[in-house]
Amino acid sequence: MTHAHTPAVCSRLPHVGTTIFSVMSALATECQAVNLGQGFPDFDCDPRLLDAVEAALRAGHNQYPPMPGVPALRQALARKTEALYGRRYDPEHEITVTAGATQAIFSAILAVVQPGDEVIVLEPCYDSYVPNIELAGALPVRVPLGADFRPDFDALAAAIGPRTRALLINSPHNPSGRVWQQADMLRLQALLAGTEVILISDEVYEHMVYDGQPHQSAARFADLAARALVVSSFGKTFHVTGWKVGSVLAPAPLMAEFRKVHQFNVFTVNTPMQHALAAYLHDPAPYLQLPDFYAAKRDRFRAGLARTRFGLLPCEGSYFQCVDYSALAVPERDLEPDAFCRWLTRAVGVAAIPLSAFYAQPPAAQRLIRFCFAKQEATLDAALARLARL
Repeated sequence: MTHAHTPAVCSRLPHVGTTIFSVMSALATECQAVNLGQGFPDFDCDPRLLDAVEAALRAGHNQYPPMPGVPALRQALARKTEALYGRRYDPEHEITVTAGATQAIFSAILAVVQPGDEVIVLEPCYDSYVPNIELAGALPVRVPLGADFRPDFDALAAAIGPRTRALLINSPHNPSGRVWQQADMLRLQALLAGTEVILISDEVYEHMVYDGQPHQSAARFADLAARALVVSSFGKTFHVTGWKVGSVLAPAPLMAEFRKVHQFNVFTVNTPMQHALAAYLHDPAPYLQLPDFYAAKRDRFRAGLARTRFGLLPCEGSYFQCVDYSALAVPERDLEPDAFCRWLTRAVGVAAIPLSAFYAQPPAAQRLIRFCFAKQEATLDAALARLARL
């Protein structure tokens, strides 16, 4: 009997396995744990948005849209960005609708990076950044954020060299919940002045900035905007992460290169969802109210965690709360973060994500995990009742 042969593959990503997010979500299901690990809401979106989708479907918007996105949606994005950040992007040449932010970041890297280039990432960072850089044939240069998860500009300046092609930043920051301030953006602008470094600014949590702070988009700063691809997410903003719709804003020369990759990557994005989002954006209230909406969840969750032995880290933005578990009882406090999260899921019934998953080499003594509070009050209260035993 002849045995069929499957050719061997030399992996482009030999060190990549199943992500910790998938692992912890599966473990949460297995253990019937409250899942505060993966970053997605467990509540529905605005029914008006669903009505807009139905209307778009029934209106016949079911074929390919233009490659850069439905014109009405790009126009709505231009109006929104100008109102929020004071910069007008040309909908025709400077705005593209993407299949979520992850695709946007990957396409941005492929568009501007050549094999052998260096791309700076600030650790800890979202887990897709480095594999994207490696798939482009470039070299990731990891620069650690400070102990408080704020940018270390001396370390960043030292990392920029003749082969540096791009820099990836993320604010509000996943996983730490920190937010870049105006002074940080101005210092970054001064640092990059006179270089050929392209900025990729991951701003998917732009509408989750708390305590009266404005979001400091790269679009606010003329010299940053001139070199930046700014990435946003409708899924994060409107509680529809499964729709996988995002956007990129960039000056026309950068956008022209981005679209060359985009058209051969996904080509275009779900048509009825684009029409629905364009109609929904006529009312700014849903995203303008988002900071108060999520701040209330943050405050409720933090108040409950304050009654445990977890140490609370600041949460200025995003929908993530990081905690330090080093004050817990032995032996749990001696567990590495990955092992601690598995123990917490099995023994306590609450799933979290270890911050170690966001590093190549996490700090040896770090005992930090991340919870997602984009959940119904009942979900948060159920998790807090279980965590109260610690």
